Amino acid sequence: MSCFYPYRGGISQFNACLYEELGKENIVKAFNFSRQYPEFLFPGKTQYVTDDDEAVKIDSERLLDTANPFSYMATLKKIREWGPDLLIVRYWMSWFAPSLGYVTRGMKGRCKVISILDNVIPHEPRFFDRPFTGYFLKGSDGCVTLCEAVAEDLLKIKPDARYRVLPHPLYSHFGKKKDRTEAEKALGLDHGKKNILFFGLIREYKGLDILIEAFSRLGDDYQLIIAGEPYGPFDKYAELIEKSGKERIHTFLHYIKDSEVSDFFSAADIAVLPYRSATQSGISSVSYHFEVPMIVTDVGGLKETIGDKGTGIVSPEISPEAIKAEIVRYFANPEIRESCVLNIRKAKKELSWETFCSGLIDFSETL
Repeated sequence: MSCFYPYRGGISQFNACLYEELGKENIVKAFNFSRQYPEFLFPGKTQYVTDDDEAVKIDSERLLDTANPFSYMATLKKIREWGPDLLIVRYWMSWFAPSLGYVTRGMKGRCKVISILDNVIPHEPRFFDRPFTGYFLKGSDGCVTLCEAVAEDLLKIKPDARYRVLPHPLYSHFGKKKDRTEAEKALGLDHGKKNILFFGLIREYKGLDILIEAFSRLGDDYQLIIAGEPYGPFDKYAELIEKSGKERIHTFLHYIKDSEVSDFFSAADIAVLPYRSATQSGISSVSYHFEVPMIVTDVGGLKETIGDKGTGIVSPEISPEAIKAEIVRYFANPEIRESCVLNIRKAKKELSWETFCSGLIDFSETL
């Protein structure tokens, strides 16, 4: 139970990959939202796949309207009628607690219920997050987190939770890495520069302003690529870009379609995640797929999933000075890149959807 096509974004992409892998050896059915958020609550341009997107079209029953409690009962009835042995629910913010919690609590005892938790405590917390999440968790027999940091947050709210940590698998549906020159040409980038990539939805906690300020202190042999849809006003970033030398900063301020992703990562020397807070990041999964090392801040699960694996550099501070220093260090020593790429290739073997789903099924059998 989660979002699938026609919803777009990382959560939907993850669910599609999970559905397809589980479907290889199991009978699966996707229960979807009829309405995920009321439009006035959604910070982006649209929740939905557009005509020129290439999203995986998972066949699903669109039943659950998060803003309509009558749909909660109808959804629960449909799932009960189908009669699963295992119900898997995806949870990433407290807005979904009333609707998904109603369903999971109604299914508990009728089948095993596992929640995959992207976040337990949101990046932008509100006073009602903990009680709402506590309500939701009471319907789960077990929880899967994608990093240890989220598991720690889980235990703060539900100390007796049964859980397993299964790292975020690699996204592999974005195609192969392209020739760098070809990718630079497609994006209108200057050839021969050191290319720094900021990729993904632009939100306050992701620290794009920190990266722009760091970039302003770098020489003309660097260029910055900003690719992603802003969730909120872009004005403060635009002002920083204007001050930082906008001719060296290339912005692509829209939802990046699956077919466009390869261009950005094929052109990039390094991806930078200057986050103020984090759990894990789906961007790291994309970086792994294209074998692009990362510079990240020491927040949430980023050190665990990147620094500890040697697939990138962890900045000791969340500041422009520290980010700038790590960028300079990365480009000054080619051995750092070689080591990171080698470790990414090792990690890729462990982060398959087959491994994730096998771990998920094994965990369900212990409940």
